[in-house]
Amino acid sequence: MQTQANTLEQVRREVWSMPLEGIDVSKGYLFEQDLIELYFERLRRESPVHLCRSKRYGHYWSVTTYRHIVEVETHPQVFSSDWRRGGIALAERPAEENFPSFIAMDEPQHTGQRKAVSPLLTQAQMEHMQATIRAHAAEILDGLPIGESFDWVQRVSIELTTRMLALLFDFPFDERSKLTWWSDMATGDPDGNGAVKSWEMRLAELEQCRDRFVQLWNARVNAPPTPDLISMLAHSPATRNMTPEEFLGNLLLLIVGGNDTTRNSISGGLLALHQHPAQYDKLRENPELVASMVPEIIRWQTPLAHMRRTALADYELGGQQIRAGDKVVMWYLSANRDEQAIERPHEFIIDRERPKHHLAFGFGIHHCVGNRLAELQLRILWEEILKRYPVIEVLGEPVRTKSNFVHGFMSMPVRIPATV
Repeated sequence: MQTQANTLEQVRREVWSMPLEGIDVSKGYLFEQDLIELYFERLRRESPVHLCRSKRYGHYWSVTTYRHIVEVETHPQVFSSDWRRGGIALAERPAEENFPSFIAMDEPQHTGQRKAVSPLLTQAQMEHMQATIRAHAAEILDGLPIGESFDWVQRVSIELTTRMLALLFDFPFDERSKLTWWSDMATGDPDGNGAVKSWEMRLAELEQCRDRFVQLWNARVNAPPTPDLISMLAHSPATRNMTPEEFLGNLLLLIVGGNDTTRNSISGGLLALHQHPAQYDKLRENPELVASMVPEIIRWQTPLAHMRRTALADYELGGQQIRAGDKVVMWYLSANRDEQAIERPHEFIIDRERPKHHLAFGFGIHHCVGNRLAELQLRILWEEILKRYPVIEVLGEPVRTKSNFVHGFMSMPVRIPATV
């Protein structure tokens, strides 16, 4: 019987023997089967700025090293995020599904709209939210079954992040599952293994999302401002006159940013500890290491695998000539395993000296606006876990997303032992 290690070694030999021009790291099954790093490893070493001729996506440049991604991110005047030029994802949507949002805008529109929501995500606001997050985390953890298998993704990862989203939007709490559904619709693909079955289905569901939030907008736009994301969008000069498409685009950005990223880091963190038992022992012995473990979880998981840019002018990157109009894809997941930038990047180390030295939140003007909230949720959750459950067992391989964008999990079976 062939072991997983033997299978990986066989794949590694195949990757290193194939012609470089035959490598296409955009294929969803490579992420679903957790094989993608074998391909990234070769590209980082031999072709860090690599031209791929993809049948599905057309020609695009794969940028796989830390320093080259930082170079792209620090030249937004050359590398555009604008939705009218293709936006931030390798997969381009039809025109009727291409919803503008501030992450898919260049300056000055980007910063103007970003400022509309950033006051809710400051360090001061995070201090204010701590007690609420802790109360929800405690309630979720206290409701988990003991001594039997359950799905960590559904019971913990999704539940905590969905509750936080509902609070940030001041969304009806009994309808909060819709936020998870719409997040999955926003990032889904009929060729993936998620809920999206067709592009028509996706568009119809997202229109329902828009209509529900328009109701909430209408209730708040003529009322005094309140500290929630809908009210802030409704009252900010930069966003109060948005088109319906722009409103939906920014909603989906905030929903996905507050849901997919944190929920997959919650699952990825537990899996990483399972795969590195010495680090799990270290954490139990010294729970204060949660603070440095949180950014290490985010680096290790890198919940959004890539961001895309479009070149506005010719530019030489890593010895390759990028032409105006070319697609440039920054693989954050690869950069966070870059041996030239991160010491021992293939190891999960909860007490790294520089734990925040990673690109999971991006870099430059598009650095994730909600990074503090993501880290806060993870920190509080793990503090509460360690108070209750010194051991949580992962019972089998998780089901991963078949996606080159959301690097995450569909399910992961776990068990909390009755006695330790």
